Amino acid sequence: MTNEQDHPLGLFKTDTGYDVSVWAPNAAKVSFRGEFDNWSENGVSLQSSNGGIWHGSIPDLKNTQQYQFSITTDSGDILKRNDPRARLLTNSVGASVVFDDDYVWPDSTFSMAKTNALVIYELHIGTFNCTDKSQDEPGTFASAIEKLDYLAQLGVNCIEVMPVNEFAGDFSWGYNPAYPFAVEEAYGGPTGLKDLVKEAHERNIAVVLDVVYNHFGPSDLHLWQFDGWSENDKGGIYFYNDWRSDTPWGDTRPDYGRPQVRQYIFDNAMMWLEEFRLDGLRMDMIPYMRSVSGSEDPNDCIEEAYELIRWINAEVKSRYPNKLVVAEDLHGNDFVTDLTEHGGLGYTAQWDADFVHPVRDVLTQADDNNRDLSLVEKALTRKYSGNAFSRVVYVESHDEVANGSARLAEEIAPGNVDKDYFARQRSVIGAALTLTAPGIPMLFQGQELLEDLWFDDKDPIDWSRLEQFPQLNQAYKALIALRKESASLHSDSIHIKHRDHSNNILAYQRGDTDTQAQDDKPNGEPLLVIINFKNQRIDDYELADFDNREWECIFNWQNGFHQPEHFSFKHRDDEQYGLLNIAEYQVLILKRLN
Repeated sequence: MTNEQDHPLGLFKTDTGYDVSVWAPNAAKVSFRGEFDNWSENGVSLQSSNGGIWHGSIPDLKNTQQYQFSITTDSGDILKRNDPRARLLTNSVGASVVFDDDYVWPDSTFSMAKTNALVIYELHIGTFNCTDKSQDEPGTFASAIEKLDYLAQLGVNCIEVMPVNEFAGDFSWGYNPAYPFAVEEAYGGPTGLKDLVKEAHERNIAVVLDVVYNHFGPSDLHLWQFDGWSENDKGGIYFYNDWRSDTPWGDTRPDYGRPQVRQYIFDNAMMWLEEFRLDGLRMDMIPYMRSVSGSEDPNDCIEEAYELIRWINAEVKSRYPNKLVVAEDLHGNDFVTDLTEHGGLGYTAQWDADFVHPVRDVLTQADDNNRDLSLVEKALTRKYSGNAFSRVVYVESHDEVANGSARLAEEIAPGNVDKDYFARQRSVIGAALTLTAPGIPMLFQGQELLEDLWFDDKDPIDWSRLEQFPQLNQAYKALIALRKESASLHSDSIHIKHRDHSNNILAYQRGDTDTQAQDDKPNGEPLLVIINFKNQRIDDYELADFDNREWECIFNWQNGFHQPEHFSFKHRDDEQYGLLNIAEYQVLILKRLN
């Protein structure tokens, strides 16, 4: 990009104020105005250089002052535009704000857990811990920090935060990024986000941020026709101006073919990892980056997006090899997580539609006889790029519990979650499958509280449910602790040991002591997970292949209680079979002792 190295884009502090540069290749004139000059009409004129970059020095500009660009088009129109790289705005229809906080990070360095030991908790800042009882204001980074001790006690070691870039209004899911570089003012701005990262790290919790590069806006969007130029009445310099602009969110797909736009998105990804010390990124719906329709149709492939994604992911791997980059692709493609040097996109992991959809289907069947255990088996054993930990497994996410769907418990017992036995029992089965499957497990906020209904950006988490369902919460704590501490669950080894389609009982072993452990693929004493998917108790149920070994029960969920001390089994005479009393919708996890 011509001259950008000489004039890096955005605001930069100097000894005598700030230097400023902005990309506006079709402007006839650009000036800089703001509080420093009482918003004068003329402002400070910027100088143009090759590549369409306008630059200048503003000696009177001070930190925290508001500002904007004034862009004059060839036709004489004057456009008031916010800084595309502003870190803070007064609000999405307000002004840019100089943000130079000189944030002081602690000397101690944080190290995120390895991927095979991660437990992710997805949360939405606006609803996770909303302290405004009237719900006139969303939750904030500060209110989220108040619940970090709770999350640490729950056992999660990574939070995935839904998008926090400046969006229209104060309430949103966050997937309408008006200003990709700015942090939502209503949440607490960039300092608030840094505080969240710092406080989370002090509790050994990593922070991954959801980012949206498949579209911008579509509303409150100063990037739209930024310098006045456009074709076909579309978005101008930051967007495709032909058939490739079309997305489910309007004609707002960034032009991945323009070097300046590619740099803009690349710099944004690096900003989160560098300035905010985030531990990773989750990229929203990349099919709408790499194709127009979001499908696998080669006729609408956008090859330029593939190149951009590879550039970002290769750079993250080079600079920050321990950080996480997760894709939402949902098409079951190995190339998403294949290495860039092998032609892949280079993501660490991808959300696994082949887990969430079949598992939810099985658990939400009203008739026990319609539960297809073969679907569960396939979900448990799925791999991408030959690596079990190249996938994120879950039964609830912001998408799965909205958009016409609801929380898993709500799908099981619509309108009656609080009193329904089946909702409690089968929701824990979903959690057990998630937390014992090979893969990176993820929970969604409130899942461990048996939250009802569906996700809404104005419906905060009801924390009184913690006291209402303490046993369920304790079950989640036990499963999460087991997931983090068991070497067998850190391995990619899984063996389906028993499937009984008639009685809907499935058993699978995690870990394998017959193979030598390696640092990146540890093996511990195997665990046996036994799940009854049926509302039927069976006494002296015969479970084959106990290997003539001793087993200890370390997790037992039945009748709404986590009660490992209430389990026992015995060998049959030939010692190759175990006889168990299995309760309705019971989950058992056994550890081999020898």
